[in-house]
Parts: sequence; structure tokens; C-alpha cells
Amino acid sequence: MKIVQISIIFLAIGFCSIIFVMQHQLRAETGGVLDNQGENLMSEKPDNYPTAIFGGGCFWCLESEFRGLNGVLFTSVGYMGGTLESPSYHDVTTGETGHAEVVEITFDPEKITYRNLVEFFLTKAHDPTQVNRQGVDVGTQYRSEIFYADEEQKKIAQEVMDDVTARKIWDKPLATKLGQANEFWMGEEYHQQYYEKYERENGQMHPRVWFKKKMKDVKK
Repeated sequence: MKIVQISIIFLAIGFCSIIFVMQHQLRAETGGVLDNQGENLMSEKPDNYPTAIFGGGCFWCLESEFRGLNGVLFTSVGYMGGTLESPSYHDVTTGETGHAEVVEITFDPEKITYRNLVEFFLTKAHDPTQVNRQGVDVGTQYRSEIFYADEEQKKIAQEVMDDVTARKIWDKPLATKLGQANEFWMGEEYHQQYYEKYERENGQMHPRVWFKKKMKDVKK
């Protein structure tokens, strides 16, 4: 019994040490999402610009990826693809409503095209080979899906998917779905640009951002 207790104590000490080191690194490092934003972001959604809608895991992570691109004007996170009217975050997390967590991206087509956005989504923004998950986030609400607004977007999305497959960018087949966009249900305010709010309030990047940066460094 004493051996078990001692083991638990050492594990707790080790965990606390990891947290301490991680917090120190978070404070010491720069390059969070606020330091890596596109040049064209606006504080309010502009009128008369096209939108693109993607689902690919936790919408916090996906949104921060797209906000780093020049030509992206505004982003909102929310829910799409399900059956429940006016779903809440709690509803969607059950995995029973059919919705995916999505990002709606308003963009300037003269600076970045829809094809560019789809290419970035499938090659940089997330792992499109994971089925109903993204990393530790598991469930149909975290599925990879492109929600097209019209036949032109559908055609472009399919062409890019075929091209990514042909180029063998991933060693597994794409799990990304292609679906017709329907009602976009805006997510709760605290979810909008979540990582940016976290950095402003805490003076350091969110642990998930730090982890993603480290994983990208390892892949490089």
C-alpha cells in the first residue's frame, strides 16, 4: 500500500513539474495567435463579400488558423449540418444533434480565392484524414466537412479534394465530407475568437496553441 501511495505522490510531483515548466514556456514564448494574424481582419462582418464554411475539429483551433491568412476579413464560429433548431454548445457536444462545429469565413476574393481557402483547409488547417475527430476531440461534431454554398463552390471543393488525393499529401485517404450549407447557427459569444480573448486576458498563449506549435515544429 505504501508503495502505491509513494508512486502516486511521485506522479503528482511529476505532473506539477510539467505544468510549471509549460506555464514558464507559455510566458516566455511569443508568436501566439495575436502575433500571427492576417492583414485584412475587420472587427465586424462586412456586407457583400462571399463566405466559406468548414468543419474540422474544435472550432477554436480552426478559426485561429484562418485568421492568420491575408484576405480573410472576418470569422465566426458556430454549428451546421444538424437537425435541432437553435442548438447550444451543450446540445452539440452530446453528438446527438448532427451538427458539426464550423467556422464561417468572410473573405475578399481579390486577395484570396475560395480555392485557396479549400487548399489551406485540406493541407494546413487540420488533419483531414481523421474520422469524426481531431486529436483529442472525438465525436461526429468534430468531423471534417466542407459546406458549399452553391454548385461552383461544390465543384471547386471536389477538384481540390481530388488534387490533394492525387498529390498524396497525406498517407491516409481523406475523410472530409462535402455537404450543402444550410442554416448557420452562431456559437455563443465566448467561443468567438476564443484564443485571442484568452491571450489578452492572460498575457500568454493558450496551452492548446502552444501544443499545436510544438507539434508543427516536430513535423517540420
